[in-house]
Amino acid sequence: MTDITITKENIDARHGRYVARVAGVEGEGELTFTRRSETVISADHTGVPEALSGRGVAKALYAFLLDDARESGFRIIPVCPFVRKLYERQRRDPASDVERLFTTARS
Repeated sequence: MTDITITKENIDARHGRYVARVAGVEGEGELTFTRRSETVISADHTGVPEALSGRGVAKALYAFLLDDARESGFRIIPVCPFVRKLYERQRRDPASDVERLFTTARS
């Protein structure tokens, strides 16, 4: 199993990213976000370089985003197609709590 380390970085007051690194592998994956309000962020883009492809990095970034939303109490606008796809898949599961973590409201 791949050992993935994920951190949250604030770029400025409105923008940030979750960064995934794998020990011994060059490059980093990221999921970028924008703070739309105190309680809403948009998940804007998920990118994983070829060197990290196939290691579950993008799904790990998504899971970290959801954990952060649960812990911090914000909701997510799924702008990123990858995030939107996983959300749509998970929301059909009656045992999942993702429905309460996402919104389409822009603020």
